[in-house]
Amino acid sequence: MRGGWADWLKSFYMERELKNPELDYSVYNLGISGDTTEDLMERFEFETKQRLHKEDEIIFIFAIGINDSQFICSKNNFSVLTNKFQKNIEQLIKFSKKMSSKTVFVGLTPVDEKKTIPIPWSTDKSYKNEYIKKYDNIIKSICQENNIHFIDMFSEFNKLNYKKLLEDGLHPNSEGHQKMFKIVRDFLVEYKIVR
Repeated sequence: MRGGWADWLKSFYMERELKNPELDYSVYNLGISGDTTEDLMERFEFETKQRLHKEDEIIFIFAIGINDSQFICSKNNFSVLTNKFQKNIEQLIKFSKKMSSKTVFVGLTPVDEKKTIPIPWSTDKSYKNEYIKKYDNIIKSICQENNIHFIDMFSEFNKLNYKKLLEDGLHPNSEGHQKMFKIVRDFLVEYKIVR
């Protein structure tokens, strides 16, 4: 199987649907590489409404935030400041609650700092685990306050030899995506989020 963990998840539920025609799943991956919460906020409500039918049961799975934690040297600051990031996460939860009772946030993954400080393709920018964890903790805290499911991917990856799961020090490779898929799938089953 190829693609990212969200594609694996989509394939998994399509296969379940084929085996049991009573099930009806539509999985949409609305992620765009490089997006921050600011970018997602601009399109989330509109794009979601374009795909909804009133009778649908909707489950939101958000995997966003690592690009917000990106440190930009020329600005001497983060791509999205922590207070703005917090507000964006709160707003995403508010939007999702209007349309669904089931929302899950997938936490951020650690990086191989030898390859991300700076990132080779944009040397003014870097990713550091200390900063990623700071943003991850913001997501986790807001999820706890709002009774929203949170998958602690940072901890799960740290249990593994995670540097071998990264393509370029930042993005997961095929094995990394497979691990993420399994963690998300198992979480959805364990907490009965998807039948």
